[in-house]
Amino acid sequence: MSFTIHGLAVSNGIAIGHAHLVSHATLEVEHYVLPGRFVDEEIVRFDEAVAEVQAELDALMAGTDPGAPAELTAFIDLHHMLLADPLLMDATRQLIRERRCNAEWALVQQLEQVVEQFEQIEDEYLRERKADIVQVVERVLKVLLGHPGHPPKHARGEHLIVVAHDLSPADTLQFKQLKIGGFVTDLGAATSHTAIVARSLAIPAVVGLHHARHLIREDDMLIVDGTRGVLIVDPDPRVLEEYRLRRSALELERTKLKRLKKSRAATLDGAEIELAANIELPGDIGQVKAVDAAGIGLFRTEFLFLNRDGMPGEEEQFAAYRSVAEAMSGRPVVIRTLDIGADKNLRGVERTEANPALGQRAIRYCLAEPQLFLTQLRAILRASSHGRIKVLVPMLAHAHEIEQTLALIAQAKEQLRGRGQPFDEGIEVGGMIEIPAAALALGVFLEKLDFLSIGTNDLIQYTLAIDRTDEAVAHLYDPLHPAVLRLIAHTIRAGERAGRPVAVCGEMAGDPRLTRLLLGMGLRQFSMHPAQVLEVKQEVLRSNLAELRRKVSRLLDTDDPAKLRQQLERLNAAN
Repeated sequence: MSFTIHGLAVSNGIAIGHAHLVSHATLEVEHYVLPGRFVDEEIVRFDEAVAEVQAELDALMAGTDPGAPAELTAFIDLHHMLLADPLLMDATRQLIRERRCNAEWALVQQLEQVVEQFEQIEDEYLRERKADIVQVVERVLKVLLGHPGHPPKHARGEHLIVVAHDLSPADTLQFKQLKIGGFVTDLGAATSHTAIVARSLAIPAVVGLHHARHLIREDDMLIVDGTRGVLIVDPDPRVLEEYRLRRSALELERTKLKRLKKSRAATLDGAEIELAANIELPGDIGQVKAVDAAGIGLFRTEFLFLNRDGMPGEEEQFAAYRSVAEAMSGRPVVIRTLDIGADKNLRGVERTEANPALGQRAIRYCLAEPQLFLTQLRAILRASSHGRIKVLVPMLAHAHEIEQTLALIAQAKEQLRGRGQPFDEGIEVGGMIEIPAAALALGVFLEKLDFLSIGTNDLIQYTLAIDRTDEAVAHLYDPLHPAVLRLIAHTIRAGERAGRPVAVCGEMAGDPRLTRLLLGMGLRQFSMHPAQVLEVKQEVLRSNLAELRRKVSRLLDTDDPAKLRQQLERLNAAN
């Protein structure tokens, strides 16, 4: 039966393919008693399921990109070990034999006992390992129930639509290793991590669907309309054909955009505009080069720290930063220091906070952990001798945070001098403007820092007091709120007067509907996901700065949201 679900459109495009359900809850299983003569067969069925999961992990390991993070292989190794753990596997076999029960029920019973034991452990790190045990058991259960953990063979590649209740940053990091056709989640908002990763991969996505995970079955045919925010389940042939035609038209437009790769990013009246790219891992460099971005405007280093049980050491971080600097061949690489907290937590250091977005995150966390911060700073500084690297500090709000950060950078430099290790003595240090207090008190930022970068995702969140990952208030998350636009314009103008470069590296930078608006505010440096660079470049090439400045000045004086949007439509419609 065909039906349609409406959600939030967060990544443009159309995906057509088969559903692959991602579960993070133990599957409910039936309990039944076996005749004695079938017990041995049940144990064989259990062993075959375990062997199939081992084969899945082997295939995942073999297919792992050489540039994938080391923690991914460590994750696979751990799951291999758990599949051989006597406390879990041998005990399940014994339970099947003693109780003459089905393998699924026996495995769940043993899982509950093991998890209960782990919850009694005082050591937080060891206690958190129960999540890995649950994941391994779910893999085996899916095979026993006829729902293998790997995608159906005919649904691989671009025809795979991931359906989940929610996806964490760590989950989406692992999906970046695969070729996914689309994302569908019950939870999420326009700037949730699932949405950001989907846009970075140019993958259609719809989030905030509420009950899709329970309504959709494995291998259902799906249409994901990431432009309109529509999910169609089991479409009839006419609808399917219509969407295939729409998808072909969109693909043709994307092909045309590729012709702009070598075009100079300049407006009609000759103003040069810098279009840089955001990345999360060194493996993303291929996408950056594919669109010939002007540099890396934001390297989100926290993704080197996710999906692993220990912190990356100085040498590992140095190798990652150096590889990016060398690959960019002299083009600028802006490395943001660790932005952990809120929806991105390290294993073993999760904290319970009433308001994580307002808690100890980003620079607050780094200043509270100076040795961890110094390790990262030394790695970044060492890499600066291999390319044009800049340091970007997130979540700054206070003058003392800037002073403490600069003091730690000076300390890291002194440590490297003592070792005789080279680095760029004049490395530029910038700050992110993503808290309204920072935007309204720019003097100390402009005095002590070399450049600024506006993180619009958090700036909007904090200005409007909205949790940007909560779909219940997602409709209130508004990049075009007059207060948000004035804070951005104020920051750009203040930087221009002080001779300090200002970039925008949040999601607004990659939205072609906002390109002319930002240009009219005076923005000359954009940084976005590589998949968005050419579309934004197309808007730059069509723009005339002299005209935009006058029109945008009037737009910024508008308090009425409806009139503001009308003015923006006219701004974008002008030739």
